[in-house]
Amino acid sequence: MKKVLRDFLGIDFHPASHRERLLSGLGGMFGVIGILLVSRHFVGMSGAGLIVASMGASSVLLFAVPHGPLSQPWAVFGGHLISALIGITCAAYITDTVLAAGLAVGLAISAMYYLRCIHPPGGATALVAVIGGSSVHNLGYRFMLEPVLLNVLVILAVAILFNYPFLWRRYPAHLGRLSHRTRDLIPASPPSIDHADFVYALSQLDSYVDVSEEDLLLIYTLATGRSKRRHLTADKIILWHAYSNGGSGWECEIRDIIDESHNLDPARDKIIYRVLSGQKRRDTGVMTRIEFAHWARYEACSYQHLTLPTTP
Repeated sequence: MKKVLRDFLGIDFHPASHRERLLSGLGGMFGVIGILLVSRHFVGMSGAGLIVASMGASSVLLFAVPHGPLSQPWAVFGGHLISALIGITCAAYITDTVLAAGLAVGLAISAMYYLRCIHPPGGATALVAVIGGSSVHNLGYRFMLEPVLLNVLVILAVAILFNYPFLWRRYPAHLGRLSHRTRDLIPASPPSIDHADFVYALSQLDSYVDVSEEDLLLIYTLATGRSKRRHLTADKIILWHAYSNGGSGWECEIRDIIDESHNLDPARDKIIYRVLSGQKRRDTGVMTRIEFAHWARYEACSYQHLTLPTTP
């Protein structure tokens, strides 16, 4: 029941360290201080409060998820600027505030989708342009430049400078991928998944996924690398022992070793196995001990040859 409720609510137990959580909070603090100072100068504290609300949401993304697609410079820059433009236009030409606010946010979302700069706080910027009051309306289209553009530049600068000393969270994500720590994790030969396969898989979801293609490849590389390290070594493959490939459902298979021919030459050190369970149950086969070890994930069980008692 707890798992069902957790999945329904979408509670994510992300394994972030205490250091990472504290750095995210500290970076957000510096970001908000910077944009508050800029906004206060142009629209006063009353107007600044509304504007900083959207930028405060941006700081969560830039400092808590610095490598997420929604946090990258173009998303922040384009998301806020295009939303501000749409919000100002709706406020100027639609007299009904409720309709103008709803239309501004809706159009901003669609525009960000088409311009590939989805940034959730941009919706708040569009909303502020409509309901921000006289201090915002008096600026007209200057609102895009002062303070929105200035705020964007300030928070991007703080994000770059604050995150740079920490190799694992350098911002933008491109700088993080160039760091030696991340580069060493990426193999010289990329995983056997084509770019077209990723594009197709994402298109089947028909929903925005907040993970970049590079991060997906890195996750796949790390996961498959860990999986390969869990395979057994040849010296662990022993006669009359059974092994599993660790698959699930019909992919799960258990084989036992029924004969072997020891040889110092790995190419001639072969074993004969029998399939105990799986789609090929009762089949037999021959392969080298090294090949079998690469197939096997773990030992399933072991047993000894059973012999009938002899009559005295």
